[in-house]
Amino acid sequence: MSAPYLDLARPDFSVRSPEVMAARSQSWYAETQFGIAVLRYEDANALLKERRLFQGTRRWPSHFDITDGILAQWWPTMLLSIEGADHLRLRKLAGPAFSPKVIEQMTSWFAELAERLIDQFYERGECEFMSEFAEAYSAQVICKLLDLDESLWPTIAELATELGYVFSVTIKEDLPAIEHGLNGILEISREVIAQRRGTVNNDFIGSLIQANVDGVGITDGELLSMVSLIVFAGFDTTRNQIGLGIQTFASNLDQWNLLAQRPELGRQAVEEVMRTNPTITWVSREASVDIEYKDLLIKQGTTIHLMTIPAGSDPARFENPDFDITADRPPHFGFGGGLHHCLGHFVARLDMQEAFKALARRLPDLKIEDGASYLPDSGNTGPTTLPISFRAGVK
Repeated sequence: MSAPYLDLARPDFSVRSPEVMAARSQSWYAETQFGIAVLRYEDANALLKERRLFQGTRRWPSHFDITDGILAQWWPTMLLSIEGADHLRLRKLAGPAFSPKVIEQMTSWFAELAERLIDQFYERGECEFMSEFAEAYSAQVICKLLDLDESLWPTIAELATELGYVFSVTIKEDLPAIEHGLNGILEISREVIAQRRGTVNNDFIGSLIQANVDGVGITDGELLSMVSLIVFAGFDTTRNQIGLGIQTFASNLDQWNLLAQRPELGRQAVEEVMRTNPTITWVSREASVDIEYKDLLIKQGTTIHLMTIPAGSDPARFENPDFDITADRPPHFGFGGGLHHCLGHFVARLDMQEAFKALARRLPDLKIEDGASYLPDSGNTGPTTLPISFRAGVK
């Protein structure tokens, strides 16, 4: 039996659509114009651990014939695009900066930031959540992480939002905005690196500058690429994921009330949101050699999209896939996996945990109002506007 076909480039394509779930029932994978799409949990889990698979987004711009310009130059320098010994070396160099020892000291600051932002709108009983909380929170976390002036957060939010269009299937049409965003982020990154050169500090940037493997430190180019990626990815994915969390909880108010009563469930709330409604709707890999997997020969160079939403609700793995922050679940794929597991996962888990805890306590009777809008439900998705209402005045 031939595999089903999914048109990933179709503007209205959705990874959670009935056609995707029907394809999952028919086969463990589907054919697409960008390679194959893996639809079931067992297979996504196995292939994420396959060492013969490279990071699949390393050639993403070239899929759309973007081969020159600043985006084409920067893209291959990202940690996401580097393989082999250099990839392992860079992960070792960056590891200390992302360690719990560095990040956990910011826990109380994350909580205070969430409360401070909520204070600005809680008495109204309504807000435009993305601009008034999700963007402001995520961008200020980046400012804190990189020791940037807090007043830069609106600029970072604007630039990272523009660069975020890179993961959309409309990348070609959005290229001017994407490159404008990238230029701005590189400029900010150069400035903060120059300011910190020669200082001795064990904070995030200081740990990156001082790191070494076998006596060899990070190069200037690698440091610029690392910092610019953190500015972009640290903001964009967290902003989107917090917004999707609110969307999810608004449809599961019993879970919202439970989190308000039991804030110790904050970490599990993050995991369950990312299982059921992740901003990263597919994790991409590329075959470095011919690979035989089950009934399929995956030829060298084939791109493999591991679809996080159908995998995360696969009835073969989840007896009851309904949203439940008390459930004991297997790992989700929202942070990737294997050799390319997201280095910043600990930061994201911790800052989202503190955000959801504060929001659940202070925004009872949560409701999404008319006028919400979203990015395409493919690639990296999330709300662009999210008007919400709630019971006012809870301190």
